[in-house]
Amino acid sequence: MASSRDIRNRIRGVDSTRKITRAMELVATSRLRRAQEAALARRPYADKISEVVRNLFEASPPDEGLPRLMQVHDVNNAAIIVLTTNRGLCGALNINTVRFALEHLQTIRGLPAELFLVGIGKVGLRMLRGVGTLVASFTEIPDRPGIDDVLPLARLVIDGFSSGEFDSVDIIYPKFVNTLIQQPVLAPLLPVVLPDTEKRTRQLQYLYEPGPRQVLENLLPRYVEMELYRATLELTASEHSARMVAMRNATENAGELIDDLTLSYNRQRQSAITSEMIDIASGASALAQ
Repeated sequence: MASSRDIRNRIRGVDSTRKITRAMELVATSRLRRAQEAALARRPYADKISEVVRNLFEASPPDEGLPRLMQVHDVNNAAIIVLTTNRGLCGALNINTVRFALEHLQTIRGLPAELFLVGIGKVGLRMLRGVGTLVASFTEIPDRPGIDDVLPLARLVIDGFSSGEFDSVDIIYPKFVNTLIQQPVLAPLLPVVLPDTEKRTRQLQYLYEPGPRQVLENLLPRYVEMELYRATLELTASEHSARMVAMRNATENAGELIDDLTLSYNRQRQSAITSEMIDIASGASALAQ
C-alpha cells in the first residue's frame, strides 16, 4: 500500500497534468473557432466553382472531347493523398483517418495498379511508412493555412496526372461535421468527375470568351487547388476540435483521479490518527493502573 507521502506526490503530479491539459483545451478552443469559420466559409465557394465547371462542361461542344484533367484512363498508377496532423494529442482522429485509408488501399491492391502515396502531416507519414511508394511529404502546413500552402501539392498532382505518371488521384481527409464528429472521407481528385456531366440538356444563358472549352481548361487547375484547400481547412478544423475534446476528457479524468487519490489519502490519514489516538488511550490507561 502506498504511503500518504506517495499519494500526496501523485496528487500533485496529476494536478500539474490537469492544469496542462486544461490550458491545451483552452488553446484548442480558441483556434477551433477560427478554423471552423474558415472551413465553413470555403464550402459555398467550393460548391460554386463546381457549378461553374459543370456549366462550362455542358456548354462545351461535344465533338471537342474531354479536357485533359477530365480524361479517364486505365488505372495502372494510383496516387493517394492522405491528410493527417503534424501533432498528436487529438484523440482517435489520425488513427481513424489512417485506418480508413488502409481499408481503401486494400481495395486498390486487388487491382493491377502501382500505388503512390502523398502524405500531409507527420503522424500519418509515420503510420503509413512502408505502404506504397512515397512520392512527396508535406509537413509544414500551418495552423491557419492559405491557398498558397497547397499550391505545391496541387502542381505536383496536376503535373503527374498530365504527364501520365498518375492515372488517378484520390484524397482522404477527416471532414469536420461538428465538434464531436470528424468523419474520414474519400474524394476523387483527378480525373475531375462532376455530377451529371453526361447530361447536356440545360439551357445556359452565358457567353464565354474566348470560348467555354478554353475557359474550362484554365479553370480546372483552380478547381483542383480549391478542392485541396478545402480538404486542408477541414483537416485543421477537425484537428482543433478533436484536440479540444481530447484535452477536455483528459482534464475530467485527471480530476476524477485526484478525487480518488484524495479519498485514499484522507482514509490513510484518518487511519493513522485513529491508531495514534488508540496508542495514547492505551498508554493513559496503563499509567492510570
